[in-house]
Amino acid sequence: MKPRHVLLAVAITAVWGINFSVIKLGLASMDPFILAGIRFTLCALPAVLFIRKPDVPWRNLVAYGLVFGVGLWGVVTLGIKAGLSSGIASLVLQVSAFLTILLGAAVFRESLTRYQWAGFAVALLGLGCTAFITDGSVTGVGIALVLLGAASWSVANIILKKTSPPDVLAFLVWSSLFAPLPLFALDFAVNGTAGYTQLAEHLDLTAVLSILFQAYPNTVLAYAAWNWLLKEYPVSTVAPLSLLVPVFGLAGSALIFGERLSVPKLLCLALIVVGLIVSLYGRRLATALSGARRRQAAPVPADA
Repeated sequence: MKPRHVLLAVAITAVWGINFSVIKLGLASMDPFILAGIRFTLCALPAVLFIRKPDVPWRNLVAYGLVFGVGLWGVVTLGIKAGLSSGIASLVLQVSAFLTILLGAAVFRESLTRYQWAGFAVALLGLGCTAFITDGSVTGVGIALVLLGAASWSVANIILKKTSPPDVLAFLVWSSLFAPLPLFALDFAVNGTAGYTQLAEHLDLTAVLSILFQAYPNTVLAYAAWNWLLKEYPVSTVAPLSLLVPVFGLAGSALIFGERLSVPKLLCLALIVVGLIVSLYGRRLATALSGARRRQAAPVPADA
């Protein structure tokens, strides 16, 4: 990759990582479902007036919008509200990579390699290390909700793969139309009008900036730039950089909220990232190491 494109990819992962802290800032002024609902409203409007509907079935747009908007970000936002720190949320959500592999194997009849199973085991060990975090940044409800969000993200990935939209940005924008109303309805069902009254009374500049950041730099612009990189370079070149998301997530939470990066947290980060690397690139690394050993063991020809 060209240096400027590497910097672009790193900037995207930084935006995605910091977004978890931005969500937490917005939650100081509004309910989780309202925050997510406004985010996806802005993702869809006014963009749908200028971007042509992608040539895909409506049911795929509806399904992706509900799963991605409500099942993923509505639930993850609720998990952060339930006491899970933004840094830990960014880390736990990476479990979606493994769930996508497992779900893909079931849906597309793909066999799993020993490296994928080994990576999954290492990541589960890292997830289990959250039980040893006792500084108040982890709650059982928060972990459960973010894991549910990770499962929803996996389903969303399968929907996207089966749909194969010709224009991913248009697909994202148009599918976002179907997330806001269910999110607003969920908040009304749970809290009545209290959330909307609180929003009118406590909406401030921080909340507005939080919403705008989530809708545009994080969702529309970052996804568009990432998909452009995927078109310009092999997936195997671009995808590994996404492992930086929880690094920036934890760093952002530490800088913005003073979250302490304890040994258990760093261990969780290390194990989950190593698990992802083993699962996604274990076979390639093993082949490279095997080739290097064969070259070292090969006899050196004597000088003529």
